[in-house]
Amino acid sequence: MDRVVLLLWGFGPVVWSYSSGQVADSCENLHPHHSGLHGQGGKAPFTIITDRRNYSFKEEVAVQLRATGSKPFVGFLLQARGSGDLSPVGSFTLKTGDAQLLNCSQKTNSAVSHTSESLKTSVQVIWRSEDSGFAKPIQFHASFVQNYRTFWVNILSPMLIFKNDSLDVLHMDFSKTAEQQAEIVPNSTKQSLSSWEISSEDCGVTKVCFRHPSNCAPELTTNCYFMSAIMLSASDTVIQYEMTGTSDGYISFGFSDDQTMGNDDIYVCSKTSNDLVQLQHAFSVGRAIPQTLPLGNISDLRVSMQDRVISCSFTSFNPISTRRSTGVTDPHRSYYLMFAYGSSSSNGQIQVHTNTFLSANKVDISRPQLVRTAGWPHIIKAHGAMMLIAWMTTGSIGMMVARYLKGVAKGNHLLGKDVWFLVHFSMMGVTIAATVIAFPLSFIYVKTWSEGTHPVLGCLVMILCVPQLTLALLRCGPQNPLRFLFNWSHAVIAVVLKILAIAAIFTGLKIMDNTIDQWLMKVMGGLVTWEALFCILLEINFKRKVDASDTTMIQAGVLLVALYITGNVVFLLALLFGVGMS
Repeated sequence: MDRVVLLLWGFGPVVWSYSSGQVADSCENLHPHHSGLHGQGGKAPFTIITDRRNYSFKEEVAVQLRATGSKPFVGFLLQARGSGDLSPVGSFTLKTGDAQLLNCSQKTNSAVSHTSESLKTSVQVIWRSEDSGFAKPIQFHASFVQNYRTFWVNILSPMLIFKNDSLDVLHMDFSKTAEQQAEIVPNSTKQSLSSWEISSEDCGVTKVCFRHPSNCAPELTTNCYFMSAIMLSASDTVIQYEMTGTSDGYISFGFSDDQTMGNDDIYVCSKTSNDLVQLQHAFSVGRAIPQTLPLGNISDLRVSMQDRVISCSFTSFNPISTRRSTGVTDPHRSYYLMFAYGSSSSNGQIQVHTNTFLSANKVDISRPQLVRTAGWPHIIKAHGAMMLIAWMTTGSIGMMVARYLKGVAKGNHLLGKDVWFLVHFSMMGVTIAATVIAFPLSFIYVKTWSEGTHPVLGCLVMILCVPQLTLALLRCGPQNPLRFLFNWSHAVIAVVLKILAIAAIFTGLKIMDNTIDQWLMKVMGGLVTWEALFCILLEINFKRKVDASDTTMIQAGVLLVALYITGNVVFLLALLFGVGMS
């Protein structure tokens, strides 16, 4: 018992000194001197967030220490250091009572630590850079203590780059419009932010991430539409945003109370006529083109466009508002996320979007998370499924039977008609019926004309179905001298329809496919290749110079068609599964 009392008495001053945050002896290595213990390995459940990514002389930077998980921290030590240096730079001021200033390396207020063992999930301070001389990249270094045995040492913030005079134009003049601000960004700085600098690292840990295709990484591929948000203040008004994606005109993200366009708070990154990139703030009313707003309080704007990949990064002090039209303040902070991209005019005015994707649920920006993209509605999936069945299975079978198996069942009748004709007629009837039903479904959902190739191709297919059906119903008899006109026109229109339908399905699947490797597109490519292969084999068999009654030719033709149908059904089922899961 006496030994226990002595131990407690001996260690008491050490424990109390650490709980008070007076840890000047840890200034150099940032290691809490907990006897015999070492820091935790692996990724820390804490992070350091700054309200900007560059700095200049005498500039203040807001720095936040934040718990990214459910467990808080009780102790911490924070410094700013130049890249590769061990001594601190700059000085801190406080914004909270949970922190105190320390002098490290004989520099006044060059570090910050805790004042008590109270549980903390967030601590915010202000760092001020040197007045002159020091112009190196800096990082904030921090150690976090969960309890006496569990702590993490020397956690780093993202690098802050010293801002030289050539980048001073990126301090935006808020009295100018977005278009005027774009004009002041010279060619020498328009590449100040490269697309690979926007990264999926720390998604769900320190920032909210929303992307399409799912799990894509903008630092690894240009085929990734990505936005992220980090809340930099407890007041929910300082948010650091990133967005990037491939587009010929603009990319944008917005906040909405629902999953339809209208009353949305939007930021747009668009290309201008001189290949510069500008940031715009906008608000949508109904389904009209969003109305441009004053850019407001924006800082640390960086933009670029490389190989059609547009990227923007900025910090916004503007509150999110989806109720500008009513003037009512938002009562909540959870919204659906929207991402859209499309073409723009020469002055950066955005046009109707080419494509858009939405979050499956409302998102609280203050909670780092991976945002799930909303799946396609059932009405659009039904449209895609019926078009696949119509033009890649029933239509293909109907065409092959008419072309290659007409002579197989010659003389065999059912209901007064040749069997081949009944098969052909029923398959094409299903094709036309499925097309007529599927065609309006997309318009019923979208309620307007959509930009892009897919709707144009779809309309051409629908239009050509009318003369094809009319010709089939009004065809002349087999013995009529003008029968050859029907045969040729019917065949030509069928081939054109098939080509247009394949193109329409490819463009539709590209819109629906949310996989990184475009899996649906590859399966569709396999189906088209499978069909082309059997068309060639059947054509060779059909052109063989043998008697039509030759059982070898007939059996080969039937076998090839049977093999084709089997493979076709397998590909079709894979595509329908993919559409259902999209």
